[in-house]
Amino acid sequence: MAQVGACGLFLLQVLGAVPKSLRHFRETIRQIWFVGAMSLVIIMTCGLFVGAVLGLQLYDVLSRFGASAMSGTVVALALYRELGPVVTALLFAGRAGTSITAEIGLMRATDQLAAMEMMAVDPLAYVAAPRFIAGIVALPLLACVFNAMAILGAHAVCVSWLGLDGGTFWSNMTASVDVWTDVVNGVWKSVAFGAVCTLIATFNGYTTAPTSEGVAYATTRTVVFSSIATLALDFVMTAFLT
Repeated sequence: MAQVGACGLFLLQVLGAVPKSLRHFRETIRQIWFVGAMSLVIIMTCGLFVGAVLGLQLYDVLSRFGASAMSGTVVALALYRELGPVVTALLFAGRAGTSITAEIGLMRATDQLAAMEMMAVDPLAYVAAPRFIAGIVALPLLACVFNAMAILGAHAVCVSWLGLDGGTFWSNMTASVDVWTDVVNGVWKSVAFGAVCTLIATFNGYTTAPTSEGVAYATTRTVVFSSIATLALDFVMTAFLT
């Protein structure tokens, strides 16, 4: 509970530093590239295989009830509503969140943050806020890429391998998926997950003990707490959005 309260106070400090971080716009763009573009490989690869497995399993189950034509619909709804934002957030926490924590933790261990304060540079505005903004911007985009690759993988399995008609696959999907109810709600989840995962990563890095062991523990805490917070927040948002 003490950690949750400290993280909440840290969030208020970061939000207060966001206007000042606009002076460091190039740093924000660099962080978006680092946490977003550099995560594309793992997001695309995992999305392709998740969609392939999802299509294979759902085709097998739905064919028992004579509803194999609805495979594309169920895959799309599962991805847009739940799997896309959640799995992307978990991958984001494992790849980008740990990097953010380790980078800021090393800055703390080598007194770089203290040096910024000595030079009248606000570390929250130059270090924490750009990374926080980058996570909020990058994660929804990564979730869209994940969904696209997953649907492509499901199409390859259901249509190219199992013989489902391609027109049926796409027509049922487009007829059943609603933009505002399904797609937009998934985007809102991605924005919330990006804020939570990036906040936890920056908080653990900023408050870590200035030792190598402290940085290691902070990195581990980032993955654990980000995963728990993502799944818990997913339940809460699902209950409210549906």
